[in-house]
Amino acid sequence: MRTLYSLFRDREAALDAVDRLRLAGVADRDIIVRSGEPLDDCELGQSEANTWLPWITTAGGAVGLVLGTWLPRVTAAAWPIPTGGIPASSWWPNLIIMFELTMLGAILATVAGLIVSAGLITRSTPIHEPALADGWILVGVTAATPIAHIEEALDPAGGGHIKVVS
Repeated sequence: MRTLYSLFRDREAALDAVDRLRLAGVADRDIIVRSGEPLDDCELGQSEANTWLPWITTAGGAVGLVLGTWLPRVTAAAWPIPTGGIPASSWWPNLIIMFELTMLGAILATVAGLIVSAGLITRSTPIHEPALADGWILVGVTAATPIAHIEEALDPAGGGHIKVVS
């Protein structure tokens, strides 16, 4: 699938291009916005603001806590040591293992979530544009809609500043 994109010097021009793409019928999930600096203070940076990462981290911590509770109990039960009626496993020493496995689960889930959400594992060709480091803003779209409408939305003046990545 081809990706068409254009570079814009300021945020207003990039926001106008995004609005023109929306008017051309391109869905928000198909619009690509990249910048060398954060765009959190305007609408351009809000498309990917909602994330599942806190929930993924919490789920990883919960799995680690369950594993940290289960592992010492099963380990103590697997070695039938005569303890004279005293439990073979105590909560106080097990709290250390429970805490460590909770943190390990949360950290591993966060790292996995960051790798997936950052798009580091993908079959699509990433867009590498050196001009992003100089303050330019990239606005593009995958060619799922008619290309003429996309070209017209990305470059209304017809100057031919559109680039194509296959």
